[in-house]
Amino acid sequence: MLVFLMILTAASQIGMQGWITLFNNFAVERAGFSGFEVGLVQGIREVPGFLALLVVYVLLVLPEHRIVALAITTLGLGVGLTGLFPSFWGLTATTLVMSFGFHYYETLNMSLTLQYFDRSQAPLVFGRLRSVTGISNIAAGLTVLLASRYMDYAGVYLILGGVVAVAGLWALTQDPSHKGVPVQRKKMFLRRKYTLYYVLTFLAGARRQVFMTFAIFLLVKKFGLGVTEITALFILNNTVNVFANPLIGRAINRFGERALLTLEYAVVSVVFLVYAFSDSKWLVACLYVVDQLVFNFAMCVGTYFQKIGDSQDISPTLAVGFTINHIAAVVIPIIGGALWLWDARMVFVGGVVLSVCSLIAAQFIRTPRHEEVVLHVK
Repeated sequence: MLVFLMILTAASQIGMQGWITLFNNFAVERAGFSGFEVGLVQGIREVPGFLALLVVYVLLVLPEHRIVALAITTLGLGVGLTGLFPSFWGLTATTLVMSFGFHYYETLNMSLTLQYFDRSQAPLVFGRLRSVTGISNIAAGLTVLLASRYMDYAGVYLILGGVVAVAGLWALTQDPSHKGVPVQRKKMFLRRKYTLYYVLTFLAGARRQVFMTFAIFLLVKKFGLGVTEITALFILNNTVNVFANPLIGRAINRFGERALLTLEYAVVSVVFLVYAFSDSKWLVACLYVVDQLVFNFAMCVGTYFQKIGDSQDISPTLAVGFTINHIAAVVIPIIGGALWLWDARMVFVGGVVLSVCSLIAAQFIRTPRHEEVVLHVK
């Protein structure tokens, strides 16, 4: 299962990172998009995240390892077709296909990890998968950089999508499952005992949107960082993450979710304050790397749920949580955009407020002690 998830995680990140890297230039240069149309398609891209809870009904028909294989194949198909339809409706259609594949994989990827690896192994597996994500993002960026010199957008998208689809088709021939895993409930529900998990998930989604939507925009808009500098920052981030994520997984076992989430939200509160009021672009750029690093502590929310949840609730609860997480994907950019027009600093002051709320919520984490901590995955 570990090898299965590592290969599919690499494929999902190559597809998504490649799509994101090319999208804005392709939309403007080939499809003639304005800012409004770019924003609209990006908003549509988040719709499958809202609908992630519907995966519960797909589980009535197919086992999870089959669904993730089909999801990766679908992601590859959507990415591969993107360059062939340079129009609003064409990009809308291929974006939805690609996004359904990506979001359904992300939902069940976490579910499979929590089901197949115990409480001490799961953080280490999450760390490894996030390291794979960093390596894959770098590979996708280099592929785009090199391939775009020799072929047009359609060709690059076909290469990226083809690699992803081949990985999905390979996965369809595999069966990494075993019978010892508890059967998952095939219905949607909300439970009072998971309230803190829901709250942490929503706040994590809100914090993610402030970071993803406005942090890089600040570096470009206010400090004038060019494409080369942003690309260098991107490579640095992913390189740091490759080495740091396994250590974060071990730290969860040693210090627990509450300690790491407390550290994350305390650090992020300071980072957002610097974003709001600093005039030093290099300080802001360095803290962007720190922000990206502690962002990986979000895996603690999933491992916290594993420790408090019923084993049969993993798939449906994570699907509902994924939908809750994506509520912020629509709300925060709209609110943040309005605040930016009034005073850009207020966007990051709002980020501080969200971080403090998360910090308070994290103090309520209580997890049962487990007898043995495994510091490696055999």
